Amino acid sequence: MTVILGLTGSIGMGKSTTGRMFVEEGVPVHDSDAAVHRLYAGAAAPLIEARFPGTVVDGAVDRERLARAVLGKPEAFKALEEIIHPLVRQDADAFVAENRQKGTPIVVLDIPLLFETGGEDRVDRIVVVTAPAEEQRSRVLSRPGVTEEKFAAILARQVPDAEKRARADFIIDTGNGMEAARDAVKSVIAALSPAETPSP
Repeated sequence: MTVILGLTGSIGMGKSTTGRMFVEEGVPVHDSDAAVHRLYAGAAAPLIEARFPGTVVDGAVDRERLARAVLGKPEAFKALEEIIHPLVRQDADAFVAENRQKGTPIVVLDIPLLFETGGEDRVDRIVVVTAPAEEQRSRVLSRPGVTEEKFAAILARQVPDAEKRARADFIIDTGNGMEAARDAVKSVIAALSPAETPSP
C-alpha cells in the first residue's frame, strides 16, 4: 500500500526545501508548482490562450503577460484557477497511480494550497512546514519584487499558519535550522514506513 503524504505550508516557511529533503531521502515528490510550469508549456497553453488572448508566446504561456491579465482581477484569477487546478490534479493522480503500480511505500504531494483547495481528501496524512512569523516575514520580503502589500495580499488568501498546524499530522519547523528539519523529515518517513517483519 502506498501512503500519500500531503506537504503544505504558508509562503516563506521552507516547504520547497523540505520537499527536496524528502527526495534526498528517496521519497518521490510531486511538485504542484513544477507541474504548472510543465502545463504552461503543454496542455494548459491553448486553454489559457483561449481565455486570455495574447498570453501565449511560441506555444508556451508567458507568465508576465498572464500576470498582467489576472492581477487585481479576482474573476480572471478564478477563471485561471478553474483551468489549471484540474490539470494539476490529473498530473498528480497519474504520479500516484504510477507509484502505486511500482509498489512505492510513500509518495509526497507538494500542494501549497492544500487546505485552501480542500485537498485533504486526496491524502492520507498531512505535513505542515512552519517557521516563526518574523522569520517567515524576513524570508518573503527578501525575495525580488515582494513588497509589504504583496506579502499581506498573499497571506490574506492563505489559511493561517496556526490553523494549518492544528490540522496537521506532522509539523516540521524550519526555524530550528535545516539539520533539525532534515531529522524531522526522517522521523516522518520512519513513522509511515511499514514495519519490517522479522525473518523467520
